[in-house]
Amino acid sequence: VQLQASGGGLVQAGGSLRLSCAASGRTFRTYDGLGWFRQAPGKERDFVAAITWNDGITHYADSVKDRFTISRDKVKKTLYLQINSLKPEDTAVYYCASSSAFSPVTSRRVSGYDYWGQGTQVTVSS
Repeated sequence: VQLQASGGGLVQAGGSLRLSCAASGRTFRTYDGLGWFRQAPGKERDFVAAITWNDGITHYADSVKDRFTISRDKVKKTLYLQINSLKPEDTAVYYCASSSAFSPVTSRRVSGYDYWGQGTQVTVSS
């Protein structure tokens, strides 16, 4: 699976962004899932949100669930992350990832994913 993330940029606090992650090279199956993680400078890669490929069931980190929305387009094989009310602490590189053994528990772990995109930088100015 190849994952190509895009949509990052420099925005002011309070603004919005929509990140995209285009998938290719494999047909997603019933138990697959997709996720977004982010990594700020000098910090670990943290879970943001995840979605099951087949049913579209979503999971969010508590810190973002009121402002972030994850979705997927099964026809376009693209994952999205809508980010609203951006805060300076949202500044990070955002990574998309895919899992062939998705579960609500493992979806929150870096180790729960098989393939990763290259990341897209989101910078929020105050």
